[in-house]
Amino acid sequence: MKIAVLGAGSWGTVLADLLVHNGHQVMLWGNSQPVADEINQAHTNRHYLPEFAIDPAVEASLDLEATLADAAGILFVIPTAAMRIVAKQVAAVLAKTGAKPILISATKGLEQNSHKRISQIIGDEFPAELAQSLVIFSGPSHAEDVATHDITSLTVASENIKDAEWVQGIFMNEYFRLYTNDDMVGVELGGALKNVIAIGAGVLHGLGYGDNTKAALITRGIAEISRLGIELGANPLTFMGLSGIGDLIVTCTSVHSRNWRCGNALGQGQKLADVLTNMGMVVEGVGTAKAAHELSAQCNVEMPISESIYRVLYEDADVHEEIDRLMQRKGKRELDFQRY
Repeated sequence: MKIAVLGAGSWGTVLADLLVHNGHQVMLWGNSQPVADEINQAHTNRHYLPEFAIDPAVEASLDLEATLADAAGILFVIPTAAMRIVAKQVAAVLAKTGAKPILISATKGLEQNSHKRISQIIGDEFPAELAQSLVIFSGPSHAEDVATHDITSLTVASENIKDAEWVQGIFMNEYFRLYTNDDMVGVELGGALKNVIAIGAGVLHGLGYGDNTKAALITRGIAEISRLGIELGANPLTFMGLSGIGDLIVTCTSVHSRNWRCGNALGQGQKLADVLTNMGMVVEGVGTAKAAHELSAQCNVEMPISESIYRVLYEDADVHEEIDRLMQRKGKRELDFQRY
């Protein structure tokens, strides 16, 4: 069947290639003519994946209507900041054609100001019939590893489990395995908030801290992600799964993670503006840190690690002082996830 993949970055490119590998027709939509030309002519996308050869059957286009035509599924793989505007454009095309494809999102983040999850943005921009088909695609996955067919397991979450199973069916193969889940709140929050903690993990590495410190950050990071998620109605067990601790581990420990690399550069003394300029790609955790700071205050949920990362990013706080602040906090019970 035909699948439209929206977003020609590293993850969108690799997922488009995977779908072709599974026997589907794929059109990959982006906003750069040079990138589309390179994909169609050289079958590479060197800016994002320098060593990756794309299957020649992947067709790239800047024509959204042509990309969406006759698609059984639409996969959004675009930055959170662009999600609403692209969703509006897609909704307009579908309203004109009357098509009702399955909507899938592999974007991980929270919208600035509104603090909305991707499913809530989709709910705002699409008719209920289409929005209710949305499947969230999340878990421990770096595009660079999937490109080499490294064994990968992810979660697909939807209010309609049959739609999740449909997505599971079109993606699964000998190196890519998906599990279904009906907890969209937990899956989305786990995927978004782990990027904030990963910036902290990078900072610690840049400062020269060892494995003990990184393990402490990861485990206490999932505790505060869980607290906010539970407050917002998530299933606590989701955070022990692929889209929770699984995604947090891979993002906090891999040089492939943009969020980790951003934090590592900050830990080495670079300025945030310079880091983001040099990265040349979106670092979702930076924007999510601000949204998490505001959302946790709104919900009266304590997230001390995320709060320290927010202060480093947005208030130019000294990293060493923030670490001291965390270590000098009053002693707490480890398993009191509901609050502190």
